[in-house]
Amino acid sequence: MKVILNKDVIGLGEEGDIKDVADGYARNFLLPKKLAVPHTREFLAALEHKRTAIEKRKGEKRLEAAGLKERLEAEEIKFSVPAGENGKLFGSVNNTNVAVELEKKGFSIEKKRIEIPEHTIRNVGTYKIRIRLYDKEEATVKLVVEGAAQPGSASTLSKQRAPRARKAEAAQPEAPAPAAGKAPAVEASAPSADA
Repeated sequence: MKVILNKDVIGLGEEGDIKDVADGYARNFLLPKKLAVPHTREFLAALEHKRTAIEKRKGEKRLEAAGLKERLEAEEIKFSVPAGENGKLFGSVNNTNVAVELEKKGFSIEKKRIEIPEHTIRNVGTYKIRIRLYDKEEATVKLVVEGAAQPGSASTLSKQRAPRARKAEAAQPEAPAPAAGKAPAVEASAPSADA
């Protein structure tokens, strides 16, 4: 089925594009959400009437994407995730995590525009991720994943035990010091078998 896109659709095309799509995709997704209209003479005439306005919007979007690319590539995203001694994460970092972190930095980017190598990151390290902006414009952002101490790990336990040991030592009463001039008391030993 041929449709005319009313809005940009990721992976399909931009506003004003004429696309041939599966009937079900058009009927169940594009048309009900008003992302596209059927390819008819009426809608073609309306498209030609709006063509200059659409081209102007496309130009503005390209300029905005170029500026956004520069700002994004100047950023570095850091995550501190609990990890084992071998650098394997207890969990993972995915495009949703990156979208949330970018939102904190003032960038509103849909998670489906963020491409992470192998879809998720499961090890400590430095990665390059791609963010699709508009048309063929993409930003490459540095992503650093650091390992955080996991509660219950050996290094955390040793840090936790040290204060407890000092508290336990402080809580035990000290043995009284021997009085001056007196020999310290010696426990009596059991009589020997010779006597």
